[in-house]
Amino acid sequence: MNATINPENKHFPVLLNELISIISPLYGGTFIDCTFGQGGYSKKILENKKNSIIALDRDKDVKIHATKFEFKYKSRFKFYNTKFSQLNFNNFKKYKIKGVLFDLGYSINQIKNSKKGLSFSDKGKLNMRMGINDISAHDIISNMNEENLTKIFKIFGEEKYSKKIAREIVKNRVNKIINTEDLVEIIDNIKKYHNRRIHNSTKVFQALRMLVNNEVSELINALIHAFNIIPVGGIIAVVTFHSIEDKIVKFFFKNYSEEKNTSRYLPDEVKSEKCFKLIRKKPILPSINEVKKNPPSRSAKLRYGIKVKNNCEFGDLRKKFKYLTDIEELR
Repeated sequence: MNATINPENKHFPVLLNELISIISPLYGGTFIDCTFGQGGYSKKILENKKNSIIALDRDKDVKIHATKFEFKYKSRFKFYNTKFSQLNFNNFKKYKIKGVLFDLGYSINQIKNSKKGLSFSDKGKLNMRMGINDISAHDIISNMNEENLTKIFKIFGEEKYSKKIAREIVKNRVNKIINTEDLVEIIDNIKKYHNRRIHNSTKVFQALRMLVNNEVSELINALIHAFNIIPVGGIIAVVTFHSIEDKIVKFFFKNYSEEKNTSRYLPDEVKSEKCFKLIRKKPILPSINEVKKNPPSRSAKLRYGIKVKNNCEFGDLRKKFKYLTDIEELR
């Protein structure tokens, strides 16, 4: 489960100091915080009075935090309750955008909200909707056939026992799988002797959450829109928490920061221009002290790129992860 919380149930923006060190040379403009949450990144950036924030979040429950920011920072802060895939150049071209930031984790408020049903540790409805959704996890569990459930758990959750879990769900779902604890019980019965390095239900819950919220296509579209919004010299920075989203972000920066032949039939001298400059190819990881303070941050990875040209084509990105967006079509 993506979570930016610690055992004392306090919210910590992950890799905050590292992120600020990356974007601080660009201070004196507007930054887009695509995953506002409780505003950890936004608050730090707004400490510099030369900066402004445009904040996005699909979760309507974060409006209470955004309202406080609007009151405190006035014209330097603007909030939109929308998906980050709906970033639109025309909406932001009047601003001096310096960078676009993504933290793909979840806050303590979201994890502990039983109405959202994100946590396998608390009893709650099988919801998992983060806002602006068509379906819930309960809809998927109740209606999807065994074959498709297996695919979802195997590919999105990388779950070894995907077929067995899907079979048991289909056998027991009529009036028996209503809450998160009902699903957890089924998974525990199948994985009772499994080595619990992580919670038995982690991978299935991840898979369901990703499908309910279209997380793959949301991320891909948002990265492309972010590139189109920032000027040359602007930064895109992304904090990921699990392997699938990190693969997407890694490919996005790595593939489009390398000069490649435009065609295999053309000579080596003819190369396509790269779209990003990477200061470092490997991700930035939390320090030992941060992990001690906030254990869930241990899985976080921060990657970023600096835009070096306009008009980049992202067909390779969509093609590379089509097998994942095809799974979303099973909804």
